[in-house]
Amino acid sequence: MLVVGFPTGALQANCYLLASGEGEACVVVDPGQDAVEPIAEALRKHRLSPVAVLLTHGHFDHAFSVTPVCDGNDVPAWIHPDDRDMLSDPLKGVSRETAAFFGGQLAMREPSEVRELADGVTLDLAGLSLLVDHTPGHTGGSVMFRAGTGEGGRLVLSGDTLFAGSIGRTDLPGGDHAAMLESLRHKVLTLPDDTVVLPGHGPSSTIGRERAGNPFLVGLDDRPAAPRRGM
Repeated sequence: MLVVGFPTGALQANCYLLASGEGEACVVVDPGQDAVEPIAEALRKHRLSPVAVLLTHGHFDHAFSVTPVCDGNDVPAWIHPDDRDMLSDPLKGVSRETAAFFGGQLAMREPSEVRELADGVTLDLAGLSLLVDHTPGHTGGSVMFRAGTGEGGRLVLSGDTLFAGSIGRTDLPGGDHAAMLESLRHKVLTLPDDTVVLPGHGPSSTIGRERAGNPFLVGLDDRPAAPRRGM
């Protein structure tokens, strides 16, 4: 498998291109701010043809370039329905401080074609099989994408659910700390230790490394489950 990754924008969100190899079809994951040109350069360099854009969640630092990338290549965007509103209202999921930093104005619109993700569904795209895990907590519609590699390895694109040594914040609009703990317990800690983690920010890691040293994960699988909220 070919994986190309690079940080984008003011908040340095990681964008990834995944393909079965050079000169093949690919998917683009999380095209954030200022991602259009780096993506185009990577497509040229590796002779790749995009067939879809996948979003781990709707925050603008991960989705700001989704429309020019999708509409410019005539491909759909995939996002969980709980985060879809942020594609046309990017300030919906940010803090007051972030909104103020951008002058209270940040314009986005939906791509021409948007498809909605569901938990447990496998997407067969660009010769890859990507399993969708709904992991609410950072946002209501956060997801991770799991894939196997042709070399026998496995990886997870964890978005802002899991970082190397940390997890995504849950104090933003739509965040839910109890839901995050459930996602970490049931969707992250159940993964094999050799799974490579490609996070939404910062360096890569492995599930084993995070299980052993991430302070937000250590002992989490031994704690009682958080009580579920009533309807």
